[in-house]
Amino acid sequence: MFTVEQIKDAHSKVKSGADFPSYIREIKKLGVTHYEAYVTDGHIDYHGANDYTAKVPAKYEPLVIADTSNGEVFKEELIAHQQGKTDFLTFIKMCATVGVEKWAICMDKMTCTYYDKAGNEILVEQIPQ
Repeated sequence: MFTVEQIKDAHSKVKSGADFPSYIREIKKLGVTHYEAYVTDGHIDYHGANDYTAKVPAKYEPLVIADTSNGEVFKEELIAHQQGKTDFLTFIKMCATVGVEKWAICMDKMTCTYYDKAGNEILVEQIPQ
């Protein structure tokens, strides 16, 4: 099964949102079936077969997530990030400001779903393969 160190090694190659699809392919090969990334402090729970979970601890001081989400602004800023126009921390701060609490990646469906604090889907994206 995969380790936190393997995940961190794969993630170290991500320099912008443009690198995200190759990162997903790499961790999928490691055995990750799905994961949730939390905007609040950057902790991530990676899941594999047989209820296996590897937890990456908080990466930064907690951010306040807006109570009300703004999906339109989020979509515009996400596109800019995916084009490599913003770094990860800028993207994270934007997520908090527009009310994105977390995103969940599903390897089987190759989707990334963004959620607000109430658990509502803000956006579901297909991850390029």
